[in-house]
Amino acid sequence: MVRTHKNIHAPAPASALHVNNISKSYGTSPALDPITIEVSPGERIALIGHNGSGKTTMMRIAAGLLDASEGTVSIYGQASGSLPARASLSFIADQPTFYDDLTLWEHMEYVARLHGVEEWEQTAADLLGHLGLYDRADDMPNRFSRGLKQKSAIALGFIRPFDLLLVDEPFVGLDASGKEALLELLAVASDNGSTVIVATHELSFVHTVKRVIALRDGRLVYDGPTDG
Repeated sequence: MVRTHKNIHAPAPASALHVNNISKSYGTSPALDPITIEVSPGERIALIGHNGSGKTTMMRIAAGLLDASEGTVSIYGQASGSLPARASLSFIADQPTFYDDLTLWEHMEYVARLHGVEEWEQTAADLLGHLGLYDRADDMPNRFSRGLKQKSAIALGFIRPFDLLLVDEPFVGLDASGKEALLELLAVASDNGSTVIVATHELSFVHTVKRVIALRDGRLVYDGPTDG
């Protein structure tokens, strides 16, 4: 059902994600103090912290959507934001946005074709069915409720191949069936060998991981086992 692992033809580097002493400031206001994190291929990690702790900032820097003030980020040995790095990752944002003039199905087609997904129609239909969106395929997702927008963003994030999945607060706005569907997709991604990092407070996901990274006020305060 889900295309989740894109082969990297070069020898796999030791790190799926290497965050090297990155920091971020907005003017004189620090958003992230220097942080260094190493993530091995295939790890499944929960990134936790209160609102404003720096989770979204770190995720956006890792995804190549925001420049760090200092430090570097690499994804499978490639600089974050480079074309090879972007080809290796899928990022699902906490505030999804959509084109005003495309239906959900047209969004799925656009993303799938952009990333060379073969037989994308069946994959799209399976994903939308799994998330309870199949009957909304011809509707405009920019007009959806918060929960339906979140489900749509999840479908778009999973239709493309990836080796690294970064997901920012995906459970917010989801009903019980949506949470269950997302947990199943994340499990499939992990089973297929992808590296999965989810910023969340959702205990049903946190309890499935072996490693937790915690931020507080822009600082790394914990990086270790879930039961630590």
